[in-house]
Amino acid sequence: AHSLSFSHPLNVSLNPNSFRSPPPPPLEHHDEYDDDDGVESPSSSHSYWRSSWSRYCELRTLDSNMETASQDAPPRTFSIKLWPPSESTRLMLVEKMTINLSTESIFSKKYGLLSKEEASENAKRIEEVCFASANEHFMKEPDGDGSSAVQLYAKETSKLMLEVLKRGPRLKEEAVAEADFAEKPPTPAKTTFDISGGRRAFIDAEEARELLSPLTEEGNSYTKICFSNRSFGIDAACVAEPILASIKNQLIEVDLSDFIAGRPEDEALDVMRIFSSALEGCKLKYLNLSDNALGEKGVRAFEGLLRSQDSLEELYLMNDGISEEAAKALAELIPSTEKLKILHFHNNMTGDEGAVAISEVLMRSPLLENFRCSSTRVGSDGGIALAEALETCTNLKKLDLRDNIFGVEAGIALSKTLEKLSGITEIYLSYLNLEDDGTIAIANVLKQSAPALEVLEIGGNDITAEAAPALAECVATKSFLKKLSLCENELKDSGAIIIGKALESNAQLKELDMSANMIRRAGARCLAQAVANKPAFVLLNIDGNAISDEGIDEVKEILKAGKNSVDVLGPLDENDAEGEGEEGEEEEEGDESELESKLEHLKVEED
Repeated sequence: AHSLSFSHPLNVSLNPNSFRSPPPPPLEHHDEYDDDDGVESPSSSHSYWRSSWSRYCELRTLDSNMETASQDAPPRTFSIKLWPPSESTRLMLVEKMTINLSTESIFSKKYGLLSKEEASENAKRIEEVCFASANEHFMKEPDGDGSSAVQLYAKETSKLMLEVLKRGPRLKEEAVAEADFAEKPPTPAKTTFDISGGRRAFIDAEEARELLSPLTEEGNSYTKICFSNRSFGIDAACVAEPILASIKNQLIEVDLSDFIAGRPEDEALDVMRIFSSALEGCKLKYLNLSDNALGEKGVRAFEGLLRSQDSLEELYLMNDGISEEAAKALAELIPSTEKLKILHFHNNMTGDEGAVAISEVLMRSPLLENFRCSSTRVGSDGGIALAEALETCTNLKKLDLRDNIFGVEAGIALSKTLEKLSGITEIYLSYLNLEDDGTIAIANVLKQSAPALEVLEIGGNDITAEAAPALAECVATKSFLKKLSLCENELKDSGAIIIGKALESNAQLKELDMSANMIRRAGARCLAQAVANKPAFVLLNIDGNAISDEGIDEVKEILKAGKNSVDVLGPLDENDAEGEGEEGEEEEEGDESELESKLEHLKVEED
């Protein structure tokens, strides 16, 4: 037999006559298709289906002239690409099937005629199913020429078309139900496994085996696990070890906070090592080891897990007994924090030297957005080290350094850092011993930076009225400010009035905390006036001051007269109404007009 060889595969017909081993014509007579109900069987309408087949299967043809030429040409290899059909060929087949399914025929007379819309839906479904089946078959063909795949494609297409025709059009109710089902999203696979919701208690091996059984199911989709609130001993940890090891490659979030409570130190350390070994090498984005009293020994017990992490985005080590030595161990054992966005060290005993070690981690974390190092016993030297390290974290949005002993010098160092954090939105600096000088330095910098600031907490810093003008100028430029806390300072009426006047133009303020500031009637009245007409305002806290009963009544009347109700006024349980004597009240009222005249000269620079 002579044949032709071409440099590229030829598109050929899906007509069965084009194959060396022609497939049977579609809808040949099969017993399962016989009808006993008086309707012609497919075999008796053979000519109809041959016509249909030629219309939807003769989609690509081989030029007959080439075929004639091949008889006179020298013997050469004839190469044909039979599979897969092109996208245009598949679309044409769908169109032709749609026409056939929606055209009157012997089947439509018996079973009903499909609408064009329903015919199109069925044609698309049939083609997709048959193509997938034939393509899978093609991948397994030993010779790989595609002829048997095309035969299967044709045969299955004919078969499914017949099933649709004999089923007839769907009832409207069925169509609606099917559409509703299609619109409902599939139930998502469970990705979070959490045992923290039960009772806080020890867990033994048997209970661990039962609780963790879902993690052993083949093909589970768990990517996040939380073992918090249950105390694992060695037996339970040994049950968990192979289970965790089997799924560690799919895990991205692990919460092991508070999972060894009440265990002796030696047992707790062994449990940590077991979990660390089981999880070593997993690629986590989130790791929470809080509330475990780690100390240096605990940190090193997790060495395998910590050293293997290079994709961490969130790390939580709160209430973990992170001492100076533990902080140094962390800086040593976490090799890569380049992707870290959240780092929390709240409530530890880090101290100045520990803060220096943490500073090393900060300098390796250029993407950091959220840093919390509150209640960590950090003094001036440690505060300065942290402030300088934070200069590299230019993406920082939230900074929480509350409840440390920074002092004025660290506050001034921090002000220089804040100048570079233009995108910051939340600043928590309460109880840092900043005093007036540290506060003024920070306020002066924030006047020119942090345009999107939403939260400023700077309570408990021994701030007096001397710093009030700088604070007022700062907050007056913050059009997005939602919360301001200056609680537990010594601003008195003079400071409260200055700050209250500066806040009048801020439309987005929601919370103002001026509690415990030695404020009396005049200051309270000014603060109420500042917030009375803010549409989003929810809380005015002036508790813990010395406001007379008359002053409280005035505050309530001001709030009632504004856009807000008296409901925005916080509790007054700690207010000392007797603390404001008549002499003091008269003195404050006499000074109010003088303060207001000074406010006219207050310099406020808006961005």
